[in-house]
Amino acid sequence: MSLADVRLVANALDVGHAGSPVLEDVTLTLRAGEITVLLGPNGCGKSTLLRTVAGLLPPLGGEVHVDGAPLASLGRRALSRRLAFLPQTSQVPAGVTVRELVRHGRYAHRGALARHTAEDAEAVGWALEVTDAAPLSGRRLDELSGGERQRAWLAMVLAQRAGVLLLDEPTTYLDLRHQFEVLDVVRRLAREHAIACGVVLHDLMQAAAYADRVVVAADGAVTAAGPPGEVLTPDVIHRAFGLRVDVVRDPASGYLACFPRRPGSPAAD
Repeated sequence: MSLADVRLVANALDVGHAGSPVLEDVTLTLRAGEITVLLGPNGCGKSTLLRTVAGLLPPLGGEVHVDGAPLASLGRRALSRRLAFLPQTSQVPAGVTVRELVRHGRYAHRGALARHTAEDAEAVGWALEVTDAAPLSGRRLDELSGGERQRAWLAMVLAQRAGVLLLDEPTTYLDLRHQFEVLDVVRRLAREHAIACGVVLHDLMQAAAYADRVVVAADGAVTAAGPPGEVLTPDVIHRAFGLRVDVVRDPASGYLACFPRRPGSPAAD
C-alpha cells in the first residue's frame, strides 16, 4: 500500500490525563480501506489513545498527522473534514429524527447556522444509504433499537465525508446480532469507500474476524501490532490479559477463534 493511502500516523505518541501518561511511545498508522482494531484490558488506555488522535485530548508527547497535516495545525472544522469520531456513548436528543441527526454531521462543512445545500443533501443521503439507515430516516432516534440507533450515529459521523473514522467500542450495549450488523457496516465502509477505520473493541473473536491490523495495548505500551494471525497468539493474549487461551483457525471461514484453556489441559496444536 502506497504512502498516499496512509490517512493517519502517530509517532512516539504519549497519551494520558493531567500530565500522567497511560500509554507511551505509541506508533499507529491507519490506512485507507483497512480496519485497525485496538485491543487491551480495561484501563490500558485504548480510549485515551483514540481520543488523543481524534484531537479531543492533547498529546503528552510525540505527534499525529492526518492526511499529511500535523494534527496541532488543524482547527476544529478543518479536522472534522478529515476525521470523524464516534464516542462510546452519545446522548440521545429528545424528539430528533434520524435524518435531522445525520444533518448535524454537515456542520463541519457549513457551520451550524448556514443553509443546507445540495451537497449537504447528497452527503446525508449517502450516509443514510451506506449504513442501511435510510428506512429509518423519518423515525425519532429515541424510538429505535440499540442497533438501529448506532447505525444512525454512524451515519451522522459519515456525513462529515471524512477519510478517517474512529469508533470507541461501537458494539457496547448491543446484542450479538446488532454487534455484527454494526461491524458489517464498518467493514463495508472501509472496503467500498476507502475509509481508514480505527476501532476499539473488547471481543477477541470480533477483532480476529474484522480487523486488517490489530494493536494490543497493555502495561503502559503497545505490546504487539500487525495482522490478526500474527498478533492474536496465546503468548500475546496471556501477556496482555493474563488469560491462557488456545487459538485455532476455522477451516471453513479462515477466522481465528480463541478459547480459554482449562487448568491442566494441554495446549491446542
